Amino acid sequence: MTVPADDVKKDDTKRRNLGRGLSALLGDQEDYADQPEPAPLSGEANRSAKTVPVEFLKANPHQPRKRFDDAAIDGLVDSIREKGVLQPILVRPHPEAANMYQIVAGERRWRAAQRAKLHEVPVVIKELSDRDTVEIALIENIHREDLTPLEEAEGYQQLMDEYGHIQESLATAVGKSRSHVANMLRLLSLPEAVKSMIDDGAISAGHGRAILADDDPENLADLIVKKGLNVRQTEKLVQDRKKMGPGSVGGGPADRIARAVAGADPDVLALERQVSDELGLKISIKSSRANPESGSLTVHYTNLDQLDDVLAKLTGGSR
Repeated sequence: MTVPADDVKKDDTKRRNLGRGLSALLGDQEDYADQPEPAPLSGEANRSAKTVPVEFLKANPHQPRKRFDDAAIDGLVDSIREKGVLQPILVRPHPEAANMYQIVAGERRWRAAQRAKLHEVPVVIKELSDRDTVEIALIENIHREDLTPLEEAEGYQQLMDEYGHIQESLATAVGKSRSHVANMLRLLSLPEAVKSMIDDGAISAGHGRAILADDDPENLADLIVKKGLNVRQTEKLVQDRKKMGPGSVGGGPADRIARAVAGADPDVLALERQVSDELGLKISIKSSRANPESGSLTVHYTNLDQLDDVLAKLTGGSR
């Protein structure tokens, strides 16, 4: 049978994208994603699978995934009790313990099998290097979207630090663009408090990247949560802060940001920025509730020299 050229091209592209991933190791079986209702084994993977006692398996200390959803595992436990473990767990001979195996991919299935009180689980045993083990574990979790952004970034950093990857080769290995890898790695520069907020889901990776260049990302992260800002709003506010500079316009834009989010007229905010840039001081423009055409313009100064400067500008130097 002749295989269409387009199909061959698609298959080659998939292989390159996955690098040395699960499809290459397990006979191109796309069902090896760690899903709640796995499909039965077939092909090469089925022929090479064997069962071993659950206590012969050990978790991988370099597993990029640090958080496991107990509710999701409980759902998998019910499936395993009814049908057993339908996908094998990918393992390698344990590098330090004889007659033991280290899990490369499928730790969630292993955890669920223990909760289901299974005595044995199916495994596929492969001779893998430390580098292969980390790569495959990272690829599996990334393609199932089971990692937090920080877990993914830390996995990339580990492959670069310990195994000599550069961003281009790493992107090829995990099937991502170089810019994606670079953006994820940037998150590691955030303060620990902000990283925790991303891990907990309080803010997104997009928020984290938006506030990276700010002088006080922790303050902005708190404001994002308090005001419920989306990523686009956050990016705009960071740009405003850069324009004003550190310590200018009343010590930063937090108060103006709060007003902007609260719904202040964007034309008024733009006028405030323009006058502030001219004077180098914080400017507040407030309309009267009784008469929208009237209001007040307030110039804020922090020392007498600033007051002298603004008076000189207002009076043409003839006060």
